[in-house]
Amino acid sequence: MRDAASRLKGLVEQLLGVPLPLRIRAWDGSQAGPPDAPILVVRNRRAVRHLLWKPGELGLARAWVSGDLGVEGDLYTVLERISGLVWERGEDAPTLAQSLRDPGVRAAVRGLVALAGSPLPPGPPPEEIRRPHRGLHTKRSDKRAISHHYDVGNDFYEIVLGPSMVYSCAYWPAQPSQATLEQAQDDKLELVCRKLALTPGQRLLDVGCGWGSMAVHAAREHGVSVVGVTLSQEQAAHARKRVADEGLTDRVEIRVQDYRDVTDGPYDAISSIGMAEHVGSPRYLEYATALHRLLKPGGRLLNHQIARRPQRDETEYELNPFIDAYVFPDGELAPVGTTVSLLERAGFETRDVESIREHYALTLRRWVANLEAGWDRAVTLTGPGRARVWRLYMAASALAFERNRIGVNQVLAVKTTESGTSGLPLRARTWN
Repeated sequence: MRDAASRLKGLVEQLLGVPLPLRIRAWDGSQAGPPDAPILVVRNRRAVRHLLWKPGELGLARAWVSGDLGVEGDLYTVLERISGLVWERGEDAPTLAQSLRDPGVRAAVRGLVALAGSPLPPGPPPEEIRRPHRGLHTKRSDKRAISHHYDVGNDFYEIVLGPSMVYSCAYWPAQPSQATLEQAQDDKLELVCRKLALTPGQRLLDVGCGWGSMAVHAAREHGVSVVGVTLSQEQAAHARKRVADEGLTDRVEIRVQDYRDVTDGPYDAISSIGMAEHVGSPRYLEYATALHRLLKPGGRLLNHQIARRPQRDETEYELNPFIDAYVFPDGELAPVGTTVSLLERAGFETRDVESIREHYALTLRRWVANLEAGWDRAVTLTGPGRARVWRLYMAASALAFERNRIGVNQVLAVKTTESGTSGLPLRARTWN
């Protein structure tokens, strides 16, 4: 009977208790749902098994990454329509165990089990990271996590990020359409340099230096000497080539090194752009203390970091299952207030906090457009599963920034002198 779509739609709506805001096309060619809605393509029964064995976001991610689930139409629209069912249910939403107390929910699950065919769980896609322990944030586990994320291949990142090779939030003008991604990224790097008040002859430590964009910009435009550290071999190789091509080998050193192993301070300034998300809450005070130790008195830290909304009960915070399994293993987000408190516990004085949340949404949409424009080459370089991971991750993240589910902040902190001198002018916000 060619009616899998109607059966699937009815069972999912019975399970969720609300109408499904998408049209379904099933493996037997049948369709069901609003005729003008984007189409969720369920290519085989294995997609249903993914959702049964891992209900929620991880099951959806496995079905998507493996290619068992797809969309026709605008991906952002699909994600917006299912966000309330998956990502925005609220802290008071019932757990799976609580939902299964409802006889109607149990009946829907039995119906899905019958529709799924084989009772055996499907294996996760090969793109899913496997590791014996989570959240330890040892030097070894951090290096492995960074390698999983960044050693995908520099050619792939060039497709997504464009020529700037900056993998963090750009800084857009009031009319974003009037700037290219490269111009907005250059403006972000310059904003960081101005906040740090870099002057010729100073020493800058760039923690998590990526492909060297900040190091090159600071040395070239502000005459500083830079040490950039990364745990990614591929990033370091690319950054060193950029440094050599710019003729800056006398002023920029790129190291494959853990920030905890940097001992050649003091530095006049430290930039940490999009790196602190990898540190983890158990290690964050250690991270802040290490950077404080490496700064000279009066030195400045610019910490550029994604933040999440605070929870009513912070002990219930859990890592995002899709991002933890496929994108940033062991990556953790903290509320900006927690970050500021830990920086101050380490000895810093916080002097400025600027939220640039909307800028990241704009940046991610440009990255998604780059990936979609270079899709065939991206698939050739990394495989279809990895390309699907990045398309879903970046599109969903863009919506999360737009909806204020996550944000990004630049925190300017100072290691004051023993007498309490900060070195900042009375009216410090001159960088804008």
